[in-house]
Amino acid sequence: MAMIRWRNFRFSFRSGFLLAILVVSLAGADRADAQTWNLVSSKSDEFNGPAYSSIDSTKWRFDHGNLNVNNELEWYCGPVGDPQNAAPCDPTKANVFIDGSGHLVFQALRINNTLVNGSWTSGRMQTNGTMTFQYGRLESSMSLPVGAGLWPAFWALGSNIFAGVPWPGCGEIDFMENVPASGGLGPMKIRSTIHGPGYSGGSGLGQNFTFPGSSDVTSFHTYGTIWSPNMVQFYVDGPNNVFFIRTANDVPGGSSQWVFNHPFINITNLAVGGGFPGNPDSTTPNPATMLVDYIHYYQRSTVQAPTLGNPPPITVKAGATTGNSSTLMIGDSLGSGRVYLSCSTTAPKAACTIATGNTLNSNVIDFTSSTTASATVTVATTTNSMAPRFFFGPRPPSRPLTAGVAFLVLVFLALALRAQGRVRRHLWASAAVLILVGAAIAGCGGNSVTTVPPGNNGTPPGSYSVTVYAFTESNASDGTNANADAHVDIPLTVN
Repeated sequence: MAMIRWRNFRFSFRSGFLLAILVVSLAGADRADAQTWNLVSSKSDEFNGPAYSSIDSTKWRFDHGNLNVNNELEWYCGPVGDPQNAAPCDPTKANVFIDGSGHLVFQALRINNTLVNGSWTSGRMQTNGTMTFQYGRLESSMSLPVGAGLWPAFWALGSNIFAGVPWPGCGEIDFMENVPASGGLGPMKIRSTIHGPGYSGGSGLGQNFTFPGSSDVTSFHTYGTIWSPNMVQFYVDGPNNVFFIRTANDVPGGSSQWVFNHPFINITNLAVGGGFPGNPDSTTPNPATMLVDYIHYYQRSTVQAPTLGNPPPITVKAGATTGNSSTLMIGDSLGSGRVYLSCSTTAPKAACTIATGNTLNSNVIDFTSSTTASATVTVATTTNSMAPRFFFGPRPPSRPLTAGVAFLVLVFLALALRAQGRVRRHLWASAAVLILVGAAIAGCGGNSVTTVPPGNNGTPPGSYSVTVYAFTESNASDGTNANADAHVDIPLTVN
């Protein structure tokens, strides 16, 4: 009997252990599937060719000469042998080349010590005419040079700039920029920024990233973004290390000024000097070398749309600042990434806002390591004025006019009693006319302002709705509410 019990125990233990492994495996498989990013090799490059071998012209193109930007000093040159290269490009000294060790090299070379364009040569690679990118993940592993006047960058520019949409209306996404400490960064920091109408140049929406410990930009680091409709997430050293998020809700002027839901080209360059970050000096390395290990573009596998639950209705008095919110309990699959939330309301003279408690962005919920989240939608309505129509109504009140006419009648009557002859007759006639006018005003308009109802210049009482929209990282639409992955309507009653 003891042997039978022992065997039953071993069987139960082994079965339970195998079942536990199966459950964990299935959970891991679900998480892995939710986190799948698919490398698009046709829009990526490892730069693994032999030294000085050709750079893939089906993907990459190069700018040439003086681009007349920011009073910079560099003259851009393509690879050695590029027929568009012109002096001061040196056919014996490459500004852009594959080094044979798996890197694409950008070299800024000093030509002379003058501070004019052409005193340095450098390289700028871009994809206009070969590749555009819209949503997904775009990243590069890079080692950057450090020195006065150097400005390495990995960024993207709206392709519609070539169709006549000027900067910044075309949009610009700076995945990574680095300038010396005199420009606000230095070797321990990089900056990521978005530029658009009303938020460009020094007013761009950006944030610095500071490397931990003793690491700096001269070591290889990965710089990239997770880009989806109405949301851009910036990261350093892997997509699990997002440090900065901007959404359509954050831009000045509202979501209509969000200019990132369309194709962009990729640009990688090493600029030198200019109004920002300042000019090179005797300490600036020559050559200044930037190494690119790879540029990768990924597309997101389709993730499950979140469930937005059944949030409670909102009943509020117009203008009230309490009792004017509803909380959504939201669910999604583990590892499905971040979701952007927006809202709208049908109530006139009202607006809504979203608060998720996310420390990176209050319009974003995060399912990278959770299956549940919450968001509170708050409605701001406009108070209805309690002032009578005496001040705001479309029809002037009759009582003040009637009183004025009566006063004038009395004046004319008093004068008529003292006057004689023809003057008296005119005064009696004028008084009679005023009496008739006063009677007409009183008859048409009434004679009491207290009977006129209060003005309704705020949010009118009635039944409305608030709609919350959710956009996942795999959404590939134009970002309009009609193309959200999920939405929920919340009844709104305004008293």
